[in-house]
Amino acid sequence: MPKKRDGGGLSKTQQAAKFLGVSVLAGAVLAGLALPAAGALGLTAKGSVEGFDDIPANLKTPPLSQRTRILDSKGGEIAKVYSRDRTVIGLKDMSPYIQKAIVAIEDARFYQHGAIDLKGILRALNKNAQSGAVSQGASTLTQQYVKNVFIEEAGDNPDKVAQATQQTLGRKVKELKYAIQVEKELGKRKILQNYLNITFFGQQAYGIEAAAQRYFSKHAEDLNLGESALLAGIVQSPSRYDPVNDPQEATRRRNTVLQRMADMKDVSQAEADAAAKKPIKLAVSRPKNGCITATDGAGFFCDYIRTVFLGDKAFGKSRKTRLKLWNQGGMTIRTTLDPQAQKSVQASIKEHVYDDDPVATAATIVEPGTGKILGMGQSRPYGFRENETVINLSVNHDMGGGAGYLPGSTFKPVVAAAALEQGTNPEQEYPSPYRMPYPTPVQTCEGEWQGNGSENVENENKEEVGPYGMKEATAKSVNTYFVQLISDMGVCPAVKMAQKMGIERADGKPLQQVPSMTLGTQEMSPLTMAAGYATFASGGQYCSPVALESITDARGRAMKVPQSSCRTAMSKKTADTINTLLKGVVEDGTGKEAGLQGRDSAGKTGTTDSRYAAWFVGYTPNAAGAVWVGDPQHKRKMFNITIGGVPHDKVYGADTPGPIWRDAMSGALEGRPAPALPTVPIDDPAKDKKQGDEGDKGRGKPKPGRGGHGGHNKPGGGWHIPGFPDILGGGNGGW
Repeated sequence: MPKKRDGGGLSKTQQAAKFLGVSVLAGAVLAGLALPAAGALGLTAKGSVEGFDDIPANLKTPPLSQRTRILDSKGGEIAKVYSRDRTVIGLKDMSPYIQKAIVAIEDARFYQHGAIDLKGILRALNKNAQSGAVSQGASTLTQQYVKNVFIEEAGDNPDKVAQATQQTLGRKVKELKYAIQVEKELGKRKILQNYLNITFFGQQAYGIEAAAQRYFSKHAEDLNLGESALLAGIVQSPSRYDPVNDPQEATRRRNTVLQRMADMKDVSQAEADAAAKKPIKLAVSRPKNGCITATDGAGFFCDYIRTVFLGDKAFGKSRKTRLKLWNQGGMTIRTTLDPQAQKSVQASIKEHVYDDDPVATAATIVEPGTGKILGMGQSRPYGFRENETVINLSVNHDMGGGAGYLPGSTFKPVVAAAALEQGTNPEQEYPSPYRMPYPTPVQTCEGEWQGNGSENVENENKEEVGPYGMKEATAKSVNTYFVQLISDMGVCPAVKMAQKMGIERADGKPLQQVPSMTLGTQEMSPLTMAAGYATFASGGQYCSPVALESITDARGRAMKVPQSSCRTAMSKKTADTINTLLKGVVEDGTGKEAGLQGRDSAGKTGTTDSRYAAWFVGYTPNAAGAVWVGDPQHKRKMFNITIGGVPHDKVYGADTPGPIWRDAMSGALEGRPAPALPTVPIDDPAKDKKQGDEGDKGRGKPKPGRGGHGGHNKPGGGWHIPGFPDILGGGNGGW
């Protein structure tokens, strides 16, 4: 006597025998459904039986792809990203009407038959033979679920999708076998739940929750009778019965479902008739997928999150594995983005630079001591239309950014920190003439750099003549002072200090060891500069930028996220000394327009020769930010230019990036503690008696009280270092 299954029913042997018999019939039925001619029933079952033996024993059900929610540090939603818009829910969260409607229209005998509906097959075969056309199908809800699993597993691969949906006997046999397995292992309620979560309802909505949100802007549990009938009717042909594009056809289909439900006694005839008389009332919620929908201009930060995820082995050994996990979705990603800081960054950018200006701006704020990215924005919106871009102007090339921008004199504090670490006294004086030959030779990490003796470096104004000490030279950004400083110290300490501070080229190449680096002649990104300056604010501790706080997967399990890597880049005494120097910049130097009211701040202006880029990088004890303004294409010189409605004969780091930084930081820190920056006393015996900043005299700037600016490399009577045309070609320097 064959052994029966637990709970009664056919044994495995009987199930297999039944399957073999049905698969013979299924082959014929498939032919009958696909071809109206009765002669097509001549297909034999031999191939079906052999195919049955070769099919793996278990259906590997892939996790359903769902939405991933990206949140800010306070839990507010930045954006939803998904390959398929789906939210998996249980039956308890689905309206009873939708459960009854989908069964009534797709598989009325769902609760009476097993995986295969023999009566349905015979009925469909007879109906199609009589009509001479394919007028009725025979797949059960379980078979449809299995087919959807195949499609889900295929993902976005068109070849695999075609294989999963092709009308062949082999695929049908495979579908039938797995349907038997699924029916046995899951049971009816679980199959119904899975089916309603996996099936496609049109308008980019997968699963009943997404469909309810898309068409009616409500949860699936709140669907009424008419709405449920409408959605159940869509499944057979999402394009044909699309209520958005063809409400008349969708109405007819809805009424068919309502009548079927009445016939099934799921609702009364009166209820069905009443629902059928009502016009369709949609409350369509348009798909909001991807970083392009991010709030408060956070599209670039959103895209940065994706780049971080795909590039970190914490989320999978290979990029292919990580991409699959990202597309599978269902995650909740909490980021470091501070909503107050982000709104302030975007408000400041919008105020000072327009999206259709001939140049752009990018700004980033990080937290000293943690590396957390608090804000990131730019004037060119995230998108593909005119004046939009998907290039993140705040980050390095390998993280979705461009080639970077010359930082100009914002690099000088790195050189000053290196010199202090080497034992240089901050009261060190240099003659600092207006113009001087470039010293040679200069020591590097790899030997000596040799100039040809003809290079000259000069300051911005002829009035800028030393001697200067480090404090005044920093405040006025005196080029000749810092050229003498790096020449005496050697290039190598500056290179090593930059590395300790995480300051690197945006293109990923090593820093070129040339004395001109003191003038900021190698392209860098705002995020790099902000994180580097945060080192000064945190007492000499550098922390690598980090954007992720936590991630939970589709099952609510915590995932490991990469942490910031912190290290000591310089002594606290050096950091405090730099604080003193850079406070002088905002109090009585080139950065006076960037100074904050009511809290300590420090920073440095930077403007490259030919005005291709202008910067302000600064910090308080609790935030460090970098602002760049320029042409991302490195073509537009910022002479005689209007930016944000303000005309400029020349653009300086003080007059455009400085106010952007000031307003962004003021808003970001409003209501936050205002601790003092630790400083050290520095005498500056060489400082002349002139007060204020004379660097702006004669510049014709419309705004009073602007701080002075340092010197630069001038293409006409400037200087050039042999062997480094990409760096110094055109006289790129900084002040």
